[in-house]
This record gives sequence, C-alpha cells and structure tokens, in this order.
Amino acid sequence: MSFQISVSDKYLESAIAARAIRQDLISSNIANADTPYYKAKDIDFESALIAETKKEFSHTKKLELAKTNPNMLDGIDESNLEPTIFFRDGHLTRNDGNSVDLDIETTELSKNNIMYNAAIEALKKDASIFKAVLTASKNI
Repeated sequence: MSFQISVSDKYLESAIAARAIRQDLISSNIANADTPYYKAKDIDFESALIAETKKEFSHTKKLELAKTNPNMLDGIDESNLEPTIFFRDGHLTRNDGNSVDLDIETTELSKNNIMYNAAIEALKKDASIFKAVLTASKNI
C-alpha cells in the first residue's frame, strides 16, 4: 500500500529512483574500466528535479519575459525537463580509448550512495512523523 504523506514525498521518491539509476550507471562504468573505447556515462537529474520543485514550492507568479523586438527568442520552458544521460567530458582517454577513471567513479559512487541514503532517511522521517500524529490522535 502506497500513499503520499506530504508534497515533498513524490520528489523524494523520484530522487531515490534516479539515484538508483545513477548507481547502476556508475557501476557499469567501473565494470567497463578495462573495455577498449568505453566512454564513462553519467546522468543529470538534479536540474530536472530542481526545476520541478521550484514550480511546486514557488508561490509567486511567473515573470514573463519582456520582448522589445518580435524577433527575440522566447524563454526556456522548464515544464518538460527530463534527466539526461551524457558522456563525461574532461577525462583523459587512455591509449585504448577508454575514459573511465576509477578514482572519479568510486568518488561519485560514494557521493551517490550518501545522497540515496539521505533521501531514504528523509522519507522514513516523514513517515515516522505521520505515524506519531496518527498514534497521538488515536489516544484523544
């Protein structure tokens, strides 16, 4: 049985799912450290998550872009941002064309694990608060 306790729960659940996907990508990078021509991949979901939370928790109206000329470009529509998988740039490629740096991958894996656990703990904390309220109201 799944129910939402607060508005932030759906974002926590999305963050947990995205962190699990990132864990798989980083693990795949590590597993392919010796594969010739393998390029390290990563996922950028933070920008999409930030944009969505700003929409949800923003209580101000959107400021429209003023155009002084009809040829000016419109602003960016952030309503349909999706996480994107990309190849990491800036890493030195070895002679065999592989761009996996084990130091970077293990660091990213650790950071991702910490963020995953933090999101899980936040979800647990939210559920325990809800449970305490239910228990307290039952005794009234």
